Amino acid sequence: MRRYILKRLLQLIPVLLGISFLTFTLTYLSPGDPAELMLNATGVTPTPQLVEKVREGMGLNKPFLTRYGEWLTEAARGDFGVSYQYNRPVSDVILARMPATLELAGTSMLLMMAIALPLGIISALYRNRVLDYIIRMLSFGGISVPGFGLGLGLMYIFSVKLKLLPIMGKSDGTSLILPTVTLAMAMASKYIRQLRVAILEEMGEDYVVGARARGLKDQVILLKHILQKSLLPIVTLLGLSVGSLLGGAAIVETIFVWPGVGKLAVDAIFSRDYPLIQGYVVWMAIIYVVVNLVVDISYYFLDPRIHLGKEG
Repeated sequence: MRRYILKRLLQLIPVLLGISFLTFTLTYLSPGDPAELMLNATGVTPTPQLVEKVREGMGLNKPFLTRYGEWLTEAARGDFGVSYQYNRPVSDVILARMPATLELAGTSMLLMMAIALPLGIISALYRNRVLDYIIRMLSFGGISVPGFGLGLGLMYIFSVKLKLLPIMGKSDGTSLILPTVTLAMAMASKYIRQLRVAILEEMGEDYVVGARARGLKDQVILLKHILQKSLLPIVTLLGLSVGSLLGGAAIVETIFVWPGVGKLAVDAIFSRDYPLIQGYVVWMAIIYVVVNLVVDISYYFLDPRIHLGKEG
């Protein structure tokens, strides 16, 4: 397993190089002068002489590949430059917003699992019955409704009309409810259907028929055998969901003005804060690769037949 982990970590290098080069190229081709944007952010009138002086100080007059090489060298040390908008190191700005994103992601995942696991199991056990049709219809509706539509609807009902919950921002524990429910409902609808399909596939296997022939109860077969073998595709989806949540659910965070990484990225795009955009993309790439590595390693423990780093 150590060899496999080392191999995956080495694969991270070309992935990050490609992502960093693409991101740097896109920001280089984007309209707007970073020197002028930086002066505007500090409240200084950008005269042509001052803009040229700042460009020279920032190294913007150098060739593209030279600038990319210098930026990559500093990024390898964890220095992604200084944010134009906040006038602080990019890493500090991102890390300051990460706790809010972790809080929202953690509560959303817990609520999603609390909804999806029992409903997915019930839908599979009562296949093609009234209860199964109701659960499938609700999950289909949850997938069809876009996140911003559900968020605005919840905000209108519970904040504007009933005045039970705060509309936006991060104040106390109640401000976490609406964005958490918005994210969890969309994810739960998808996982209910995936879990139902995975359980139904396993219920048709020979080992389930044999277990029933030996007199084992359906509950025991479900909990000790079927669920364990059904977790592999679910864990794969969980890895993708965790990566996207840690990257910041930009739409939901923007709607509820949640001070997380997703809203930070949206604000950076609108303000053309290029160092912050570049740092955000690299950070999210690292998070995705690490989460996928953890998911791959979990396969080894969920299914002993899987041997990581071996052929056959």
